[in-house]
Amino acid sequence: MNNFWKNKKVFITGHTGFKGSWLSIFLHHLGAKITGYSLPATKKSLYNMANLKKIFTKSYSADVRDFKKLYSAIKDSKTDIVFHLAAQPLVLESYKNPLETFQTNMIGTLNLIEAVRKLKYIKSAVIITTDKVYDTKKNKVFKETDLLGGSDPYSMSKVCCELISKSYSESFEVFNKRILTTARAGNVIGGGDYSKDRIIPDIYKSYNTKKKLLIRNPNHVRPWQHVLEPLYGYLIIAEKTYKKKLPLNMENWNFAPNINDCKSVLYVVNKFKKKINFKTKLITQKRRKKETKILKLDSYKSKKHLNWKPKWSLSETINKIVEWNNLIKTKKPLDVCKIQIMEYLKK
Repeated sequence: MNNFWKNKKVFITGHTGFKGSWLSIFLHHLGAKITGYSLPATKKSLYNMANLKKIFTKSYSADVRDFKKLYSAIKDSKTDIVFHLAAQPLVLESYKNPLETFQTNMIGTLNLIEAVRKLKYIKSAVIITTDKVYDTKKNKVFKETDLLGGSDPYSMSKVCCELISKSYSESFEVFNKRILTTARAGNVIGGGDYSKDRIIPDIYKSYNTKKKLLIRNPNHVRPWQHVLEPLYGYLIIAEKTYKKKLPLNMENWNFAPNINDCKSVLYVVNKFKKKINFKTKLITQKRRKKETKILKLDSYKSKKHLNWKPKWSLSETINKIVEWNNLIKTKKPLDVCKIQIMEYLKK
């Protein structure tokens, strides 16, 4: 990436979350000046563990549903590039709180894009959605041109984000330069994830508490990838958009592992069991909340037009997570993240 990011002014929503924290560390490592806007970090989080507040030019603790605050923060930052990651990101949580999920994901995205529309000096905005925006009635490997759809509130809220982005891109002249793009990533995993209802945090919770890991959907297949993989893709999109080097009519991008790394939940659990010792228990439920059983994405377009490709296999990714959790016993979490970022960039 050479020196492109050095001193670039970057605005990140959701900077206190797992992906937002890693993206912030990545950009800080590359020399960017970062402004963050998010709800407060949870007590146990990478953001707090790594004391990330110190790496930001300014950090706002606010809700993306508040347009006035969001617009004012972006305007004051005089940003060049925006990454929108703020969201309610969990399928199960969306069943418990569908209204909040739709409001946060839809209105938050709408507010962000409207702010970008008004602030015409912004040269690139990357909207992060999800791999779960596709109509999964057919068992296939999904590419960007496939039909969108979602059965659960989370997935459908993200489909709406895609449609909002498309509407703005096609309706307003300021977006004719392709400054607005969306990114759809596979299931990201990595060190420092303490989110609820996610398999890696649950594995380590089981390991640390000596309690059995409860496996909800052992046979569900997901496109597992290290968190750095899609983040690297987001950075490429932003840079190429900034330089006006993205092909026309290519506003949507998949970032996913190679197909042979799309494995079941049970496969991932068993891989970890070979590294660390914990016990498991399969949960059988008569009535489960509906979740996609098999999900695989096609990243051919990203490979061809962005020169992006997965660098770490699933096995390497699992090794990196185990390594991360071991290293933070003697090193600062921020330093461990930067070590892994440098290793990733060198590969």
